[in-house]
Amino acid sequence: MSSVWDPITVGRISLPHRFAMSPMTRSRAADDGTPGDLAAEYYSQRAALGLLITEGTQPSADGQGYLSTPGIYTDRHVEGWRRITQAVHGRGGRLFVQLMHVGRMGHPDNPPHHRLPVAPSAIASGETLHTRNGPQPTPTPRMLTADEIRATIADYRHAAARSIEAGADGVEIHGANGYLIQQFFSPNANTRTDAYGASMVNRARFGLEVAAAIAAEIGPDRTGIRLSPGSRLGGIVEGDDHEALYLHVVEELARLDLAYLHIAHGGNDALLKRIRAAWPRTLLVNRINRPLEAAMADIEAGLADIAPVGRWALANPDFIERFRRGAALNPPDASTFYSAGARGYTDYPRLADSRPAI
Repeated sequence: MSSVWDPITVGRISLPHRFAMSPMTRSRAADDGTPGDLAAEYYSQRAALGLLITEGTQPSADGQGYLSTPGIYTDRHVEGWRRITQAVHGRGGRLFVQLMHVGRMGHPDNPPHHRLPVAPSAIASGETLHTRNGPQPTPTPRMLTADEIRATIADYRHAAARSIEAGADGVEIHGANGYLIQQFFSPNANTRTDAYGASMVNRARFGLEVAAAIAAEIGPDRTGIRLSPGSRLGGIVEGDDHEALYLHVVEELARLDLAYLHIAHGGNDALLKRIRAAWPRTLLVNRINRPLEAAMADIEAGLADIAPVGRWALANPDFIERFRRGAALNPPDASTFYSAGARGYTDYPRLADSRPAI
């Protein structure tokens, strides 16, 4: 039986325990997508979590959906991320940049080019998005042509290379939470009739080609991917074949020899067990609203190898020390999740801050 305190090797990195920092949008980047010095402080404060998976980072201007999210495709982006990776490495942590293309979950007000968002098909999400001009419904996106799909895959590949150039230890492909890759998976967002639509195998093709391109560019041992079977975020309604689709995706990803698979688990335990059986390497399982006392259960049961933590890591830069000691955790302040500045970002207190001076 494994313990959360057992060391583990993931791809080419060695980690001291089985916790990790889950990706969380924080909306602190500059208007051009460059992460700033506060981001370097934020991530390095949490280096003891071992593997830090960053907030969703757009691989291109078309990939941006939300305000103040970072990119990793320009020289300025690389410079900003290099400051972050150096700060994290200086404190013994490892960092994977999560590459997130939002697809239809965008609005022309937010990206620098102000174009319509792109997607597998011209079908709006039905969701509302915060924009520079306040909350607005997401518009009907423009359907990607076959040539544009190939160009988008190349954008992912370029962003992965730039992440490594910036000093990252690897990248995580965001194939979850209603964004572009899951939009291709889902028949209510993908009504294409070409090689990227209709059948289960065709709907899976885009995500698999993204993973293969990135693995070829930076190495499979520096490539992870996140999936969220059954998630309805972003207006997604997956088809009756979604369990078969995800098992097909996992089996094909396993052939690529990726560093890890990260499941955002929504409650289908039977499917999770089948994914565990089909996946031969490191499996991260992030259960939605998992209570703290259950954080170790999946690892001890052999159902997961790493337990990523989200809001606990956000509000507790010294989460590992607190968890080891059974100390109380800072509660997260939801009002500051997506606001600017240090408040609710780099100012959460550590246990050491409350210790009396000797």
